[in-house]
Amino acid sequence: MQVFLQTLIGGVTFGAVYALVAMGFSIVYRTMGLVNFAHGNVVMIGAYAASNLYMFAKLPFPVAVAVAIAVTGLIGLVIERVLRPLENKDFDLMLIGTIGFGTVLEAGAIRVFGATGHAVPSPVATAPLDVAGIKIPTYSLVVIGVAAAATVLLGMFLQRTKRGAAMQAVAMDHEAATAVGIHVGRSNAMAFAIGAGLAALAGGLIGPMLYVSPTMGGSLGIKGFAAAIFGGFGSMRGAIAGGMAFGLLDSFAAGHFQEYSELVTFLVFAAIVMVRPTGIFGETTVNRA
Repeated sequence: MQVFLQTLIGGVTFGAVYALVAMGFSIVYRTMGLVNFAHGNVVMIGAYAASNLYMFAKLPFPVAVAVAIAVTGLIGLVIERVLRPLENKDFDLMLIGTIGFGTVLEAGAIRVFGATGHAVPSPVATAPLDVAGIKIPTYSLVVIGVAAAATVLLGMFLQRTKRGAAMQAVAMDHEAATAVGIHVGRSNAMAFAIGAGLAALAGGLIGPMLYVSPTMGGSLGIKGFAAAIFGGFGSMRGAIAGGMAFGLLDSFAAGHFQEYSELVTFLVFAAIVMVRPTGIFGETTVNRA
């Protein structure tokens, strides 16, 4: 039972990070109907920015993550601005453009930071909590709490602010939103910036749990993308549910199948998606193709 609970805690912790990555994918897709294939590499840039500011610039960890969010938010704005002329003209070229941006970000990280990467010390020095013999890492509680707070804030923004309502309107009907005076380009830019910010938050949080390297974005991007599909692509609550489900699946597979864990995880994922292609909370989203 202790092993089960320990694995459960690890699964929830990584699931919280996957949920952040999945929400970043979903908010761009929900608003623009576009899959941002550079998203995983933005996670990597966020991890590098946060870890370097924390380790070498000696900024407090929360400040380092906040600066990383601002940096990647600007990257998101740049990506959207470059792709904007292609909207409603060449959707396939937009997709290829996001792949190109991802390649550039990875090559840039290798050029600036090197190809070897680095480990990040935990910003929480408190000893693990001992609950009935179960060791709960304090940093895991921080990750889960921060991810939960970010999720609540994002939900409040989308539901209770004018800009959030505008983004929702663009997601539901692009032409109708334009007709009532909503600036679609501004909403798209905001979606990219928020998605990139969520990516940086995920990267900053997962840095102390993984080895930060230029290639980490590939794995995290694929898992976040799978989590978004699992929950229902374009659904924010689906991204949360999918992230948690994928984190638990990944954690238990690693505990039982070790070197075959990735294979088992994606086989189970493929089987579930075959049964329910729209995901847990699948819903209709925009399609600009």
